[in-house]
Order: sequence, then structure tokens, then C-alpha cells
Amino acid sequence: MTRIDDTKLIDIPKIHDAKGNLSVVEGKTIPFDIKRVHYLYDVPSHAERLGHAHRTQHKLLVALSGSFEVVLKDGQSEKVVTLNRPNSGLYIPNGIWREMRNFSSGSVCLVIASDDFDECDYIRDFAEFQSFKD
Repeated sequence: MTRIDDTKLIDIPKIHDAKGNLSVVEGKTIPFDIKRVHYLYDVPSHAERLGHAHRTQHKLLVALSGSFEVVLKDGQSEKVVTLNRPNSGLYIPNGIWREMRNFSSGSVCLVIASDDFDECDYIRDFAEFQSFKD
């Protein structure tokens, strides 16, 4: 059973020189193979991205710009993680409920996923999530 302690912040390597910074996410950076990448942007600061969990998919969330909070739940515990650095990603394994809130102006959230989109993998109802965890 996946627990909240299975989520973790992952340092993304940063290469710095006088021209700026470069960060690279590749197979050795994260604990899954990358199948899909998408991003959220222009999210109003008062908006909340209502939650969901995945049955099998793993994800890495990165604040490329600005900041936002991710609320994580495993059915018993809850924690809030603030993402605000483009060289730090939040690894979320399958079986963890997540909600996003408190987006700063101009924030961009990069989402790296272990699988292609499959609506059947999503759990979008918290009561169903709790049954899935039992």
C-alpha cells in the first residue's frame, strides 16, 4: 500500500554558468521511465485544481516558474508541499491523492508522467479513492 512517506522531493541537477542555469530530467534523475509530459499555466491564483489519484501511474511535478502548493493524502495522513524551485520536483507514486492550490501569478507546473493518458487510471472521487486504498 502506498503511503505519504513514499512521496519525496527530488533534486534535479542544475548546471550553472554566466549565461544562466540549465536543468535536465532524464532516466537517472527520476524513479520511472518518462512516457508523457504536460504543463499547467495561467491558473488563477484563487483557483484550486481539484484532486485525483492514479491506480498505476507515477508523476513528477516541477514548478518551472512561480509557486504552488500540493496537498497529498494517502487515506490516513495528509501533508502539504510547496513547490517553488525549477530544480526540485515532487515525486508522487500511484495510490496518492493530490490537490493543487495557491498558485502564484505566472506559475507554470511541469508534469512528467510514467504512462500515456488513460482515463481509466484516474480516480477522481475521494470516496472511491478511499475504497481503492482499503
